[in-house]
This record gives sequence, C-alpha cells and structure tokens, in this order.
Amino acid sequence: MLIDLENLVRSIEQEPWAREQTIDAAFWPKLMEWLESHVLSGFLHQVIHQVDAIIEIDPDLSEPLILEKATLYMVEFLGAQSASVRIYDPHTEQMLSYGSYPSKEEARATFIPLEGSIAGDVVKTRKPCLVPDIARERRYLDKEVISKRGVRSLMAIPLEISRFFPNERDTVGVIQIYYSEKERHFSSLEVLVATVMAKRLSYVIARKKINSLNNANVKKEAIVSYLFRTLGTRGGVKLEEIFNQVIPELADMVQIQSATLFSVSADLRHVVLDAGYPVGGYHKIGKSYSLESEPVFELMANLRDYTGDSAYEVVTPSYILVVAPQKSALISSDFKRAAAKRNINSILYIPLKPEGDITHFITLDALDQRMRYGDEEIEIFLFLGRELMKAQRMERLDDALHDFKNPAIATAGFARRLKKLIESDPEGSRDQILKYADILLEETSRLQELALSIYQVGKEQEANLSGVLRGRFEINREAIREQLKQNVHLEEGPFDDGLVVTCFVINLERVFDNLLNNATKAIPLKGGTLAIRTYRDGHWACAEISNTGVLPEREQRRILDSDTVGRGLYITQRIIRLLKGRLEIRNERGTTTFLVRLPRSDGSEVKPYAQLSLLTPSDMG
Repeated sequence: MLIDLENLVRSIEQEPWAREQTIDAAFWPKLMEWLESHVLSGFLHQVIHQVDAIIEIDPDLSEPLILEKATLYMVEFLGAQSASVRIYDPHTEQMLSYGSYPSKEEARATFIPLEGSIAGDVVKTRKPCLVPDIARERRYLDKEVISKRGVRSLMAIPLEISRFFPNERDTVGVIQIYYSEKERHFSSLEVLVATVMAKRLSYVIARKKINSLNNANVKKEAIVSYLFRTLGTRGGVKLEEIFNQVIPELADMVQIQSATLFSVSADLRHVVLDAGYPVGGYHKIGKSYSLESEPVFELMANLRDYTGDSAYEVVTPSYILVVAPQKSALISSDFKRAAAKRNINSILYIPLKPEGDITHFITLDALDQRMRYGDEEIEIFLFLGRELMKAQRMERLDDALHDFKNPAIATAGFARRLKKLIESDPEGSRDQILKYADILLEETSRLQELALSIYQVGKEQEANLSGVLRGRFEINREAIREQLKQNVHLEEGPFDDGLVVTCFVINLERVFDNLLNNATKAIPLKGGTLAIRTYRDGHWACAEISNTGVLPEREQRRILDSDTVGRGLYITQRIIRLLKGRLEIRNERGTTTFLVRLPRSDGSEVKPYAQLSLLTPSDMG
C-alpha cells in the first residue's frame, strides 16, 4: 500500500470535525482504502498523464511554442483560464515575455522589471507566489488585465533549467497561472502539482538544448566541410560563394530574409559589404558605408554608449538584437524604410573581434520578431563568423598567389637583362641599368605589397589612372617577351594624364595586370593587337584594354555576373566593385574591349606613379 493507513486514520480522528462524528472505528480504514483505490489512483493517473504529455512535447519546436503547449496542459489540468511564461534575461536584468496560452504575446509587455515584480520575486526566491486578488497586489502593475482578460487571481511557479557547462548560467523564469475567481484559495496540492509540471517542463527544454547542441555540431561540420571542399576546386576559395552556401544551413534556426558580412576599416570610419545572401538580392557587394551612418555600427565598435530603450533591443557583449527595427533608436531612417519594405521584424548583429578589436560583423535579418537568441545559437553564428574570416584570408591568399605571376615573370626577365648589362658594359649602360634597377625595385615592392594585402594593411591614395595603366602595360610587355609570345603588336594611347582616382594602388595594378594578361592570352596564335587608352566621360575616369579576337556574348555575360572559373576576372570584378566602378565589355570589328570605369577624384595634386607603387596599400577584397 502506498499510504500508511493506520497513521492517516489517527491523524483524521484528531481533527475537530472528525471528533464530532459518531462513526464506528472500522469505518475510517475502509474509507481510506476506498479513497486510495478509487480516488487517489485515478488522480495520480491524471497527473502522470499530464506530466507525460509535457515530457513528450516535441523538442524540435521553438522554445515559445514548447512553452505555449506546456502552459496549455497546465491550464486545462488546473482549471485555470490562462498562463504565461517569463524568462530572466541577465544581460538586461529584466523578465522577458516568452510564451503564453492562449497566445497573447503581441499584447503583452515585452519586458517587465526584475525588481518590484511578482515574476522577479519568484526568480530571486525560487519559491511559488500566490496572489488571491490581483487588484490588491501592489507588485502587479498591469491592473487592466482584470478587465481585459477577466482574471483576478494567479499562482506564480518558478521554472529552472540547469546549466550544461560550467561557464553557463542556469536559465530561470516563472510560469504565471491565471484564474477568474477573486480571493481564490490555492490548495497545497495545486501548488505541488503545478511545481511538478514546471519541473518536467525544464526536462523538455533540456532535451531541446541537447538537440540544439547536436544540431550546432552538425551545422559546424557542414560549414567546415564546405569550406574545405572549396580548397581543392579550380576556382579556389571565393567568399561570396561560401557565404551563400552556408547561410541556408541556418534556415531552421531563424527565418532568414537576408544576411550580410561587413568588414570594418582599421580607422573605424567605414564598413564594406563583403558578402550578401541571397544571391542576386538587394545587396551591393563592395558598397561602403560610413560607420557613423548607423548608430548600431558605432555601438558595436564601442564608439558610443548604449542609451536606447531595452524594450526594442537587447545589447550584450556578444551580440546586439534589435527586436523592433521601426522603434529602435539604433537603426537609421534609411534602414528602417528598407526593413519595412522587406518585412524584416528583427535584426541580429554579431561583431567579430579576433584580437580584441572589431574587424568584421555579421547581420541576420529575420522575418519573425525574435525576442532573444540562445547561447548555442549565438555560438553557431560566432563560429560561422570565424570560419568566414578564415575563408576571406584564404581568398586573399589565393588572389595574391594568382597575381604573383606577372611581377614574378617581369622581375626574372629584368634581372637577367640587368645581369647581362653589368657583365658586358656597366659604364656605358648606366642609364639602362638604373632603369632596370628601378623596375626591379617597383616589382619586388609590389610582391611585398601582395603578401601584405593578405593582412589588410595600408590606406587609400590618389593615383594617376593613365600612369598606372602605362606602368602595367610596360610590365606586361616584358611578360610577353619572357613567354616568347609571337606576333603581338602593342599600341598605346591616346592618354588623358589628368585622370585621378582614389584607391589602393596595388588593387588598381591588379585589375590592369589581370585584364592585360587575359587580353594577351586571347590574341589568336596567328597574332594580333593589344592596345590601351584612357579618357574621361563625365564623372568617370575610363581605361580601355583591347585585343584582337571576339569574346562570345555568353562569356561576356558570365564575366559581368561574376560567374567565371578564372581567378583573375573574379579578382578584377571584386576590386572594381570596391572602387565603386563598373566593368563593361564590347565586341566590334573583330576586337574585344574591356572598359574600366572608376569615379574621378576631386584631388588636383597627384604623386608620380613610381612613388605611389612603393607604398603599402591593401587588398580590401
């Protein structure tokens, strides 16, 4: 037997109401046996059934849906009218709305304070709180709940989910169960049953966390697997492709409308959009934004203190979540209009700080209004960010290795010529020796700059477009000679020597090197012409590179859409976007012409090209 009937009977006989009864002593044991067989067993069966129903809630559902289902079972079993859940957010030190039955999330306050609230007191004491009359309870501030929802009393039960790892916090919250009765008496049995159900609910959340950790590992493996698969491809690592392949892996975590990866300039003045999802969307890869154009950018870079309203955003050291873009002071009016147009209802910003200072950040625009993200979700996003930074570093390495070819060929060729001159006639060839020495210095400096570009150092300079193009044409001339390519006729000019552009000079050199190299290769075996010229067209500084031979229209479209296998044109397109320029292609009279358009700079004084090429600019791609 589950109950010590003898002791229970003695306890009942001591009750005042029992002493007044004239009942045979044998009646009480029989009554206890009947209650145990017909009442208690049925009641326990119902409790077990409801507890099992909670335990069997699908852990793959979102946490708010899990909590909504659990509160449904609690409301039905306890004969209540409604129930809601609030979770304590240690970052804002407030109680966050996180599910209810019937679902009233849109009408509930997003946050309530920890101090001076019933939910806050339950979290702090970890003990139930009973409120027989909401109207007279000073800690319950929203008295309109009485008229709006017809509830007058409540029972608040603590919800605790133990941490999984030593560096985590326990998740704590409260389940508030509402009743329509005023001055309601809550039996200890009701409180005990509600507490048991809350404890079983924590088991479901724990199962969800285990599933989330497993899913996180699967997603991490998928991200790393794709990254390593791209290492062996002919085209090499391309950040844009990787970004658009791995972002969909997160689709079951958040209803992603779009996602972006930004790099932050070393002087914390600008951010550049390096990658965007979805492909062909509204993102302009290579577009630069002023850091001060968006308050949230400045906040991530620690250039401003947070003074916003925590009802509209969650600010933590690891991420910033804007839960109401249209109301948040962290979002500019331009971005608010864009968010409304694209039905974006929450935005997650994750700064990436590999060495303490922000170098990149990821944004995730969600269709649903996320009120919070779990630690395991944030860890996946941080992992993704770290892997994307590795991919960008490998992309720059691939680019640098590709672009080493021309300066390496030129250096070897001019070094051989210099050696011959020194051996044959050092005095009579002094001017030619100095010229070759200057070219060797420029090209070895360029090789150094290509290596340093992997680490993104240096700053932009004003450059003479015609001077840069002429210099790279001379190097390409030497490459043609070294490769023993026959019957190539070279034409130069006309040039506009007043064309000034602002850029990393090494980037501009790489654009011209790649276009000249491709144009040279495209000349038929029987020979042809390679020509260059520059001119101005309104606010554009224009450079043309033409070669004998026709490029099919289908290939032109692939190049302009960045859908090329060749590394050189991929690098060229990316750099031109970063320079806010355009690449155009045309065929006419058996000749293919690549036209590079770059915005003209307003600067009037331009340093000589030979000096500019010895600086240490970086590859921002």
